[in-house]
Amino acid sequence: MEPVRLPESDLESIEAKVRKLLDQSEQQARQLDSLSSAPAPSPFAAYGMPGFAGMPLPPAPPEPRPILELDGEEYEDELDALTDWVDDFLLRVYGSEVTTAAPWCEQWQEHEDVVAWLHALWLAYQQHKDPEAGLAGLFVWHRDFLTHAMAAVRAPGGPLSACMTDPDRPAHRLLPGPKPSSRSSREPEEDGRPGQAA
Repeated sequence: MEPVRLPESDLESIEAKVRKLLDQSEQQARQLDSLSSAPAPSPFAAYGMPGFAGMPLPPAPPEPRPILELDGEEYEDELDALTDWVDDFLLRVYGSEVTTAAPWCEQWQEHEDVVAWLHALWLAYQQHKDPEAGLAGLFVWHRDFLTHAMAAVRAPGGPLSACMTDPDRPAHRLLPGPKPSSRSSREPEEDGRPGQAA
């Protein structure tokens, strides 16, 4: 086979195209290197504009805590907000008739276990009504949270069973809970460990 001879003008054109491709490849490599390295400080950082490179975003809201872990004013504020939700939404929509099978207490805020149940239900409601929960969010809340919580709180033998079982006869009574376990009421022995003989 005979070698192919190209005119010199064609060779120069091909050589120029190859040089151009090599230059472009080098430029892209530099861009990739700069993108993979740490970002340069933003020129907007000095102006305190959040969201721009180099500026911290505002702190995230605090994580919700169970209401029984709160104290003082923090507890009272949370209980007030919970009471508004229970009175204005939960009971209005889901507060079925008060009977011996479904007791209620107008002073439910004094029943710690009921407060804990309803607070957990309220937190779950807030999470599942959020758009991020998707279209089925509230269905999941009804199925997995509402039905179970209301059944536990309003059970015939539940925490409100000594309270109102007829709307015409309001009642409120706190039932005594179990005494502390015998292990927690023992005095420490000489070696400092409770219930152990020296």
